[in-house]
Amino acid sequence: MPDDNRQSNLTGRMRRYARVGGAMGGAAARFAGSRLFGVELDRDRHAADLTRALGGLKGPLMKVAQLLATIPDALPAEYAAELTQLQSDAPSMGWPFVRRRMAAELGPDWRARFAEFDREAAHAASLGQVHRAIGLDGRDLACKLQYPDMASAVEADLTQLRLIFALYERYDRAISTKQIHREISERLREELDYDREARHMRLYRAMLADDEGVHTPEPVADLSTDRLLTMTWLDGHPLAGFGDSPVEFRNRVAHNMFRAWYVPFYYYGVIHGDPHLGNYSARADGSVNLLDFGCIRIFPPSFVSGVIDLYHALQRDDRDLAVHAYETWGFENLTAEMIDTLNIWAEFVYSPLMEDRTQRIQESKSGLYGAGVASRVHREVRRLGGVTPPREFVLMDRAAIGLGSVFLRLQAEVNWYRLFHELIGDFDEKTLASRQAKALKAAGLEPAG
Repeated sequence: MPDDNRQSNLTGRMRRYARVGGAMGGAAARFAGSRLFGVELDRDRHAADLTRALGGLKGPLMKVAQLLATIPDALPAEYAAELTQLQSDAPSMGWPFVRRRMAAELGPDWRARFAEFDREAAHAASLGQVHRAIGLDGRDLACKLQYPDMASAVEADLTQLRLIFALYERYDRAISTKQIHREISERLREELDYDREARHMRLYRAMLADDEGVHTPEPVADLSTDRLLTMTWLDGHPLAGFGDSPVEFRNRVAHNMFRAWYVPFYYYGVIHGDPHLGNYSARADGSVNLLDFGCIRIFPPSFVSGVIDLYHALQRDDRDLAVHAYETWGFENLTAEMIDTLNIWAEFVYSPLMEDRTQRIQESKSGLYGAGVASRVHREVRRLGGVTPPREFVLMDRAAIGLGSVFLRLQAEVNWYRLFHELIGDFDEKTLASRQAKALKAAGLEPAG
């Protein structure tokens, strides 16, 4: 790397460290004061301050807040209400920024390439913001423009995350975070590449072409670059607003969400790894729109086989098959006690799929999906000396918990067993491998590493 680029990256990272410290310092100080000195804390105001700080920072720290806001009861109501706004209504950059960046991406005559282009952002998220536009061909478009200096922001935040993980492991060695950090790092760096995201979008359009209940946008290549992604606009409404809708409608949305995530996984070994509420919307007919394709995980076919093997192992109480599934995923040196402990979590995740009946995703009255079980498993894993989860589990677990939280919010009543068995009934690893290879080649993507 040339010296000037290396210096620029270093400067960008140092600037990021300063911004993180400055933005979060005031909010953290007020919270600490309330805990240590009994200072009365205006929680509504503090939550709003925290939201503004995270929204202004953009980047990975904001994505953490988005994930927390996805899970019911993970945060006090005041904080969840504020942070939920980051999923679809985060602070946006102004018109001078947009004008400069659009010119840098499409050239000084960029405005002439659109019939209309909205000055105000329609949505703002962690790495970029979206503007509505109309193409010269009359199509409604969404133009996603990446924020400046995001590469430095991501590297700076990943460095801080490594430090946080290291401190965490000083007092809690239950879970080794090395592979977790590696996976998060790789996926976040991929999210900066909008050309790759366009390929992901084409992949999803192909994988879900036969699902009328799921809609994906179409990328517009001649109006896109590696930092600008232009696609067709999809009309819909945020899922958070459908909690009081008739149960039949909520069930339809849940059915389509299940298909949107798991048809790609069980047929092609691909999963959408970022299931927060800002990444999809619903239409009046209960169909869903997938809106973001930056965080996509491609699995080896053997990993998908392991997921199905573990299901059958729990269903049949087949311990040897469970051990085979864990070893297929890359777990090593598992004791009998550790396998029993891991099975506690597996039984929770698979439990809605075990019985052929209509039910909610979780029968418990708790609004927090999986928290109690996760806490119990964590304590046992720590007692047994800890474990190193394979890196693939980061997004797989995130998808399972994120989707479970959505289904919990919707209070959907679905026969999850039948939905699942429709997908795995004729599963064959070689067929998946062939199907995956063809789909990835057509989209210009590489197979799983």
